Amino acid sequence: MAGHSKWANIQHRKGRQDAKRGQIFTRLIKEITVAAKLGGSDPDTNPRLRLAMEKAYDQNMPKDNVERAIKRGAGELEGVDYLELRYEGYGINGAAVIVDCMTDNKTRTVADVRHAFTKYGGNLGTDGSVSFLFKHCGQMIFAPGTDENALMEVALDAGAEDIVSNDDGSIEVITSPGDFVAVKQRLEAAGFKPEMAEVTMKAETDVELAGDDAVKMQKLLDALEDVGDVQQVYTNAVLEE
Repeated sequence: MAGHSKWANIQHRKGRQDAKRGQIFTRLIKEITVAAKLGGSDPDTNPRLRLAMEKAYDQNMPKDNVERAIKRGAGELEGVDYLELRYEGYGINGAAVIVDCMTDNKTRTVADVRHAFTKYGGNLGTDGSVSFLFKHCGQMIFAPGTDENALMEVALDAGAEDIVSNDDGSIEVITSPGDFVAVKQRLEAAGFKPEMAEVTMKAETDVELAGDDAVKMQKLLDALEDVGDVQQVYTNAVLEE
């Protein structure tokens, strides 16, 4: 199936993530801790923990940091008890935004998230107000020039749900959340390394923003991502360069 051109947005997002590496470490440690708490400390039987550990090692997090976070989550070390929260809202021109948080203080978190929305031209919605516009799935994105036929053969054989060919030549492999790790490993074993790979909330339809609207939306997304308790921000906005 055909898809919207997203490669510039993907590279832009990667660049911004690299610039916030210290913040990323904090978020990954929280994710590892909560994953170990909910599903146990064995990554072979806890897919969420396994994925969090993979992300941490991809970001060159020291092994000791990862192991301490697992032990805190499993109760072997003292640590903070995090609560998972999701907020939904609207950005510029009604673009949908989902904000996933982990916090030890719900009152602080909702105040910070609401402030970011309000200050930068968005507004916080109610539970379920935009989540229906997204699909919870595994998503891997491969660079333009990837052999689509060969990738498709391996991906479908490994259990992928869909292959999306974007206008700019990039290719997306979509999986169920539970199959994500297994499909990713099969693809990498066959020589296909994704530029980005995550279990995500993928927008079913895009809202294209350009000019001042794109600038305003980026400021809103940046403000949300800078909130200390925010883990991940999802949007259906596609920002033109």
